[in-house]
Amino acid sequence: MYQLSPNIDLLFTEAGPDPADRVRAAAAAGFDAVEMWGTFDKDVPALAKALADTGIMLTSVLAEPRTNFTLPGTDLQPFFDGLRRGVENARALGSPRIVLGSGIGFPGAKRAQNLERLVEVFTEAVARTEGSGVKLVLEPVNTRVDHPGALLDRTAEAVAVARAVNAASFGILYDLYHSVTESEDPATVLADAGPLVDYVQIADVPGRGEPGSGSLDWPAQLAALRRAGYDGPIGLEYFPTTESAASTAHIRAAAARA
Repeated sequence: MYQLSPNIDLLFTEAGPDPADRVRAAAAAGFDAVEMWGTFDKDVPALAKALADTGIMLTSVLAEPRTNFTLPGTDLQPFFDGLRRGVENARALGSPRIVLGSGIGFPGAKRAQNLERLVEVFTEAVARTEGSGVKLVLEPVNTRVDHPGALLDRTAEAVAVARAVNAASFGILYDLYHSVTESEDPATVLADAGPLVDYVQIADVPGRGEPGSGSLDWPAQLAALRRAGYDGPIGLEYFPTTESAASTAHIRAAAARA
């Protein structure tokens, strides 16, 4: 059975604007994990207390700011300063990973040059966070619907960057929604990515709603994850079309059989 981790920036909003209250609502609904986006706008001590009080695990947070650090001449210091602070918050909250974005790249540069730049930046990021116990995971996102202009929109390219960084503390986030929206075949890209996949997020296609609201065969998709060797947590990063707890029913049933 997969561990499911609702995103508290999107789910359990019925509990109000306080992330700590959303953690408690997720726990009351029977979850033992949550994920969230950034930490800089949150009361980290209060959130840490809610996690400790409920026994909930925080599975991922986002690196901030979402800097376009791939531009030639861009000052990288804000990115590295934000990463340092983000890793400190991840440690305080018990999150084992922090999610990196790719930026949009430099329009005049060849794609290979942009990818080489990512490798350079992330290799330095690994060196700066060495010994923290927090893993860096790179997320490719779809450019067709949600993130026009993003540099990394293919799983294979994120895998290539991760292989070039070549560090135990660096991997990729595989988001099934983004992958299918880009017309990738999950079984194929997962087989190629192998153990580099450190984290998985899901939403249905089309619409980015809860599993069961779109056209994906969820037992088949979870089976593909199993065949690829992934047995980690699955982040529920979707826009619910109904009350949060009810929106999780379909994927919870599928995950119980996976």
